[in-house]
Amino acid sequence: MKPARPSRTKRLPLTLRRGPVAWERQRPTWREARPALIADALRRAQARPTGNWYVVGASRELRPDRPLARTVAGHEAVLWRDTEGRLVAGPGSCPHLGAPLRDSAVRCGTLVCHWHGLALNGTPFAGWEPWPAHDDGVLVWVRLDQVGAEEPTARPAVPGRPAAAGALTAVYTAVGVCEPDDIVANRLDPWHGAWFHPYSFVDLTVARTPGRADESDSFTVDVSFKAAGRLVAPVRAVFTAPGPRTVVMRIIEGEGRGSVVETHATPLGPDALGRPRTAVVEAVVATSERPGFAVARRAAPLLRPLIRAAAGRLWRDDLAYAERRWALRSSGDFPG
Repeated sequence: MKPARPSRTKRLPLTLRRGPVAWERQRPTWREARPALIADALRRAQARPTGNWYVVGASRELRPDRPLARTVAGHEAVLWRDTEGRLVAGPGSCPHLGAPLRDSAVRCGTLVCHWHGLALNGTPFAGWEPWPAHDDGVLVWVRLDQVGAEEPTARPAVPGRPAAAGALTAVYTAVGVCEPDDIVANRLDPWHGAWFHPYSFVDLTVARTPGRADESDSFTVDVSFKAAGRLVAPVRAVFTAPGPRTVVMRIIEGEGRGSVVETHATPLGPDALGRPRTAVVEAVVATSERPGFAVARRAAPLLRPLIRAAAGRLWRDDLAYAERRWALRSSGDFPG
């Protein structure tokens, strides 16, 4: 059943779902979710340049006393802020004797190695060379030209999103045994939503799919988010793939119009068994025209854990999807 078109002037954000259909009786979507359509959208996303930029985590994860440490495509990286508050990034191995800088301390904007005290202020020193880094206010990025092998850009192509100052933001991170393509393919399959995530989504209809000449590879989806019982929030959302490791969902009609969910897939490197590992870094940037949203923003410290918990529930399923896809691809058994 297609949800009623949401109204911007409606006083309450929720609608009473009429004539709900049991999970097993909803309309099958497997014929619409054509493997070739998803694969074509994925191939076009893979061809889009990134400038060699990789998302490594949330801006809020940067602390004044220790670095933020990540592994990107097998390369250890550390990030911290210097005395001017600027983001600094570079190799995570001390150039002296290879100490793990992830375990070192930041003092007055300087990263001090805990093995022998070699101090790094973010400029080249003793064989340590910084890497380009960027903080967009929600996420932090690092540029690895030795990995991307593309034409580098001065800054990453950050998707358009509501201003962080007027939005409620939360970032969720998880790791799966798969490749970034498997994460992106999951997001370019909106048809699985009401079947695979019935606790969150109902009445899902894909209203528009991309054609071969569609530069943004946009999928338009009408769906209702479950609140409690038969209470739902119907919205229209658009999914786009601006790059090979990013999918953006933007609400264009209904409650939270203008809100964005950015899903970034960052390759980490192989695990002990040689299998690829990928981090999902998902940023929720929520906004609303309702007067009460200002109260929600003030309660952000309480709401962020709830948003991350909701994202975590979805990603427990979606990582299983992505990991299964990789396992079938690696064995040559993937039917798509």
